[in-house]
Amino acid sequence: MNTETIREKSKSTNMKTAIKISGAEAIIQCLLAEGVDLIYGYPGGAIMPVYDELYKFQDKLTHILTRHEQGATHAAQGYARVSGKVGVALATSGPGATNLVTGLADAQIDSTPLVCITGQVISQLLGSDAFQETDIVGISTPVTKWNYQITKASEIPEILAKAFYIAKSGRPGPVLIDITKDAQFEMFDFLYEKCTGVRSYNPVPKPNINAITQAAKLINEAKKPMIVFGQGVILGQAEGELKQLVEKAGIPAAWTILGLSAMDTDHPLNVGMVGMHGNYAPNVLTNECDLLIAIGMRFDDRVTGNLQTYAKQAKVIHFEIDPAEINKNVISEVAVLGNSKETLQLLLPMIAKNSHEAWHNEFKKRYEIEYNEVIKHDIKPTKDGLTMGEVIEEINIASNNSAIIVTDVGQHQMIACRYAKFNQSKSNVTSGGLGTMGFALPAAIGAKQGAMDREVVAIIGDGGFQMTIQELGVIFQHKIPVKIVVLNNDHLGMVRQWQELFFERRYASTVMVNPDFVKIAEGYSIASKRVSERKDLKATIHEMIASKEPYFLEVKVEKEGNVFPMIPTGASVSDIRLK
Repeated sequence: MNTETIREKSKSTNMKTAIKISGAEAIIQCLLAEGVDLIYGYPGGAIMPVYDELYKFQDKLTHILTRHEQGATHAAQGYARVSGKVGVALATSGPGATNLVTGLADAQIDSTPLVCITGQVISQLLGSDAFQETDIVGISTPVTKWNYQITKASEIPEILAKAFYIAKSGRPGPVLIDITKDAQFEMFDFLYEKCTGVRSYNPVPKPNINAITQAAKLINEAKKPMIVFGQGVILGQAEGELKQLVEKAGIPAAWTILGLSAMDTDHPLNVGMVGMHGNYAPNVLTNECDLLIAIGMRFDDRVTGNLQTYAKQAKVIHFEIDPAEINKNVISEVAVLGNSKETLQLLLPMIAKNSHEAWHNEFKKRYEIEYNEVIKHDIKPTKDGLTMGEVIEEINIASNNSAIIVTDVGQHQMIACRYAKFNQSKSNVTSGGLGTMGFALPAAIGAKQGAMDREVVAIIGDGGFQMTIQELGVIFQHKIPVKIVVLNNDHLGMVRQWQELFFERRYASTVMVNPDFVKIAEGYSIASKRVSERKDLKATIHEMIASKEPYFLEVKVEKEGNVFPMIPTGASVSDIRLK
């Protein structure tokens, strides 16, 4: 990407007079100019000059010391996902920088705007295998939207301005800036101007009115239309436009895992989740609709199943901001490029009022089948063992469907996404494309700090919890009132389910011998309880939600509970299994 940037001249955002400062202070001044007030990170030798400057700016910038650099990236992700701002993380060179990679990869595939700043050895030592030197620019290139190494202090203002612009513009993503230690010490004349564009980079394609007209014609003529919406609706702030389209055209709308909460879960035209563990009706009827309208989603393999059999009978309209996603997996009849809010606003006046009642009845019939076969047994079980579904249902009731739910990865994630109810956007925070175990605890910390007025509940499995369990220290130190629910089945549950269904119950390395989680949480001075019987579940969850302090709840759930429906890997969405 060309480094020539376009500068804006607004007096309200730009410094007009150069001041002589160090590169380290310049980094802080750049962050302040971008409106950053919260940073996650972990200090070390190569980033120490920046931390020294942070010490001087404690009244303007809050730094949260995570217990691991991966935790810093996930916390920054959680913050970005609920606040709509760019998340910021700091790390030192070598292992500090490489520990960011998982979070960068997660943010890249889930389109989360991050700016990560790493320290580096002095420029004279680059390439010499110096102590704690790694080529983090080379390592992170495949998992960042852009990265750059700064070796001169004079580069800092322009490169950081560009970093923030790239991270948040168009389809968002993570940016990594590596800065040598000598550049941090070097004095120079600092002047900051925000970046408003980069030559050859077109983050938001201009909508094609002909394509929108074609899309409207197909929608108005369709007898069995279906919408599948993804996170692009949330990132584009197009929730209102989506609702108007759905209600005006009477189109059933399903969501991807990252699209969850863009539309109220109780809306009568919300027909549930598509994908491997999605709802029965939208999955099966994907292969019966005559028009599939994809809005801000990328046709991930977990959504489509076998591409050779996916929606072959349907014409496809794809509303998408990233041209690279068009025709990548599913061929579109019409591609509508642009920000989803803008393109849907242009579309709406062209749409005829409709109801599609007969088509909606097909979804209702299949919902009843799923309810009787699966749902009622998940959320209203009669057997002795506690289920994950009934825990989520109690959290819905206690929080009045208004909590931000942050999930880790595994069975509990799929159950939470299936049964959590939301009445506000930006309420579902999860690791979608990368599927990162260990995501939820630090991400919940960031989510809470990004929305202090909202309840934040982390739903975590016993396996994923132990991957970033050290971040309890952040909650303890900063008294962040996150609610943590560990659904403990003493297994790596999703892997165990696959072993049961496809590997003749050979449970290889999936049985967990767990520590006493309650004692560990109590060691961090977090109020803690364990529930193993149904009679105690409701009162304890209500107590947790009512608390104004951090709270840890371990729920002992059935050990061999499975998540259904399920589309086996490589199968068609029509082959979804209910048991």
